[in-house]
Amino acid sequence: MPYIIAFVFGTVVGSFLNVCIYRLPRGYSIVRPSSRCPACQSPIKAYDNIPLISFILLRGRCRHCGARISLRYPLVEFLNGLLYAVVLWRYGPSAAGFFFMLYMSALIVITFVDIDFQIIPDIITIPGSIIGLIAGLSFLPDSFNRISALGATQSILGLLLGFGLYLFIAVLSKGGMGGGDIKMMAMVGAVTGWKGVLLTTFLGSLVGSIVGIGLMIIKKKGRKTKIPFGPFLALGCMVSILFGEEVLKFYLNIGH
Repeated sequence: MPYIIAFVFGTVVGSFLNVCIYRLPRGYSIVRPSSRCPACQSPIKAYDNIPLISFILLRGRCRHCGARISLRYPLVEFLNGLLYAVVLWRYGPSAAGFFFMLYMSALIVITFVDIDFQIIPDIITIPGSIIGLIAGLSFLPDSFNRISALGATQSILGLLLGFGLYLFIAVLSKGGMGGGDIKMMAMVGAVTGWKGVLLTTFLGSLVGSIVGIGLMIIKKKGRKTKIPFGPFLALGCMVSILFGEEVLKFYLNIGH
């Protein structure tokens, strides 16, 4: 039952995330006006804005103009609900669990904004780094050893490593790495520590390379085609938070 509640709560928050994903990169307010159809601008009634259910009842179309509703909307709602349930399973009903739920939501917004616009909003990463550092200094557990607190050393070192490493990569690649990625990794490091920065980088690079090669083969994309890196970093960060301890143990077992 608690997991169902977490999932439902996550889908409700996910509905708001869709607003953020659409409006933040366009410079619109996320508060006003109320939700409306992107095609005909008709306000969406509360009974047509029930996460997941309304999409099914409306058969994926606007009630007013019949325009097709993007599958992204229920996908974001479902994904956020699923992540909230998994976070509850890993961290329980705790301050850390609630924080990580919100953090997952931030990563989802970063992912889809970066896919659409190839930008990572500062309004998420800069406050996220500050709040993440405060949380890391006070109550967050170590994702790679949950019986221990993350602590000041890990949190500060993670923030500095995330920012410094990606700044170095940006300088070395002469603009191949964007400023948004640099600030995002500072946020990641503040919450996951230096181990999280390394695992996020490894997983992000691995999955990004696989997807890049797949696009080159399937869609004939060239090597110089820009692929946003934020979604892959977000995935790596999610794995670090949820399964960092297991990944580390697996790696150490292989080493022995």
